[in-house]
Amino acid sequence: MFERLFGIRAQGSTPRTEILAGIATFLASMYIIVVNPTVLSDAGVPFSSALTATVLVSFFGSVMMGFYAKNPILVAPGMGINALFAYTMVLGAGMEWQTALGCVFWAGVIFALLAAFNARQLVIDAIPAQLRYAIACGIGLFITTIGLVNAQFIVPNPVTVVGMSSLDPVLVTFLIGFAVTAWLVVRNVPGALILGIVFTTLASVPIGRLWGDGSRYFPEGMASSTLVNFNGVFSMPDLSGLMALDLWGSLSVAYWPFIFVLLFTTFFDALSTFMGVSEAGNLKDADGNPRNIRRSMIVDASAALISGPLGTSPANAYVESAAGISQGGRTGLVAVVVAVLFLPFLFLSPLLSLVPAIATAPALILVGVFMMDPIRKIHWHQFDDAIPAFVAMVLIPFTYSITHGIAFGFLTFVIVKLAVGKTQEIKPTMWVLFALSLLLLFEG
Repeated sequence: MFERLFGIRAQGSTPRTEILAGIATFLASMYIIVVNPTVLSDAGVPFSSALTATVLVSFFGSVMMGFYAKNPILVAPGMGINALFAYTMVLGAGMEWQTALGCVFWAGVIFALLAAFNARQLVIDAIPAQLRYAIACGIGLFITTIGLVNAQFIVPNPVTVVGMSSLDPVLVTFLIGFAVTAWLVVRNVPGALILGIVFTTLASVPIGRLWGDGSRYFPEGMASSTLVNFNGVFSMPDLSGLMALDLWGSLSVAYWPFIFVLLFTTFFDALSTFMGVSEAGNLKDADGNPRNIRRSMIVDASAALISGPLGTSPANAYVESAAGISQGGRTGLVAVVVAVLFLPFLFLSPLLSLVPAIATAPALILVGVFMMDPIRKIHWHQFDDAIPAFVAMVLIPFTYSITHGIAFGFLTFVIVKLAVGKTQEIKPTMWVLFALSLLLLFEG
C-alpha cells in the first residue's frame, strides 16, 4: 500500500526509514503545539482554542503535503509570523485578534491564487543558483540557532548582544546529549536523531529532582524546577476559536499593509523552505528545481487559507522537516506520519511536557550540519556572486527570519550586479522581488 501511494522504493527508501523520518520531524517540531498557543494567547486568543487550531492545521496541512504533493515536509503554523500576528498586528496596531484572523484569511486567498496561477515558477526562475545555495545554508544555520537558543546555550548579553550561558547541570546534560547524538550520527546508526532525543530526555529526568534547576526553560507563569514533567494525559479540545475571524472588518484599507506583509512572509517562507530542504536533501526534479514545487506551494497556500477560520496565524512549511530528511525521509509518507502523530494531541497535549527543549536541541543543531553541503557550490572567489550569497546566508539566522534574510539577499544581488554592470543577470522578475523586498522592509 505504501509503495502504491508514495513510490517509496523508487525514491531509494523503505517504509521503516520513512516512518522513522516522520518521527524525527515530529519530535523536532512538536514544540509548536505549545509555543504557538503561548504566543497567540498574548494577543488575547484563548490558549486552549489556539492549541486546537495548531493541531488541526498541522494535521490537515501535513496530510495534504504527503498525499497530494508527495513531499516529506511538515506544514504547521509558522514561528515568527505568529509573533507578527500577536505583537505587531494585535498588540502594536491595536487590532482585534478576530480582525487579525481575517487578515490571515485574505492573505491566504491571495497566496492560493498565486500558487494556482504558477507565480512561484517566475520567482524560482528569477533566483540565481548562488542565492539558492545560500538560502539552503542560511536555513541550516537558522535551524542550528533555534537549537542553541532552545537549549539556552546562547543567551542575550547586554554587553556582547549574545553570549554563552554559564555551565550548569542543565547545560551539561544538553552537551552530553549533543555528544551522544553526534556519536550516533557519525556511526551511521539508523534513527540517530530520534535515539539522541530519547537519550537526552532520559538524562534530563534527574534535573530538578536530584540536581539542577530547569525553571528558566519554561515561560513565565509555567516555571517548574523539573525539566521532564508529567502533567496528566487527557484534555478536551476547545473549538471556540473556529470561525471567530472578522472577514469583512479585516478588509478595511487600513489593514491592507498587514495583509501584504502576511502574504509576502508566508509566500517567501514557503518558497525558501522548499528550496532549502530540497537542496540539502537533493529532492529536486530533472530541471534542478524543488520536487513537486507547484503542488507543494498549493498545499502551503491551502494550509494558510484554513488557518484563519480555524483560529491561528498562518501555516507554513517547516524547516524542521530537514530533521526527517536527514534521517533518509524521501516521500510523502514522512509528512503523513507527522500528521498522524500531531492529531492525538487534540486530547493528549499534557504529555508534551515529557520532552524538554534541551532534548530536541541536539537534533536541530546537527540538522544544520547536514544542510551546509551546498556552501561548497557558491563562487566565493567571484565577489558579485559571493557577497549577495553571504548576506542572505548570514542574515537568515542573524535576523531570526528567513523572509528578511532572503529580502536582503535580493536587494544586495540587484545592487551588486548593477554596480559591476552585469544587468543582464538580473531577470525581470528579480526587479519585482527587489521592489517587494524594499516594501516589506519599510513596512517592517
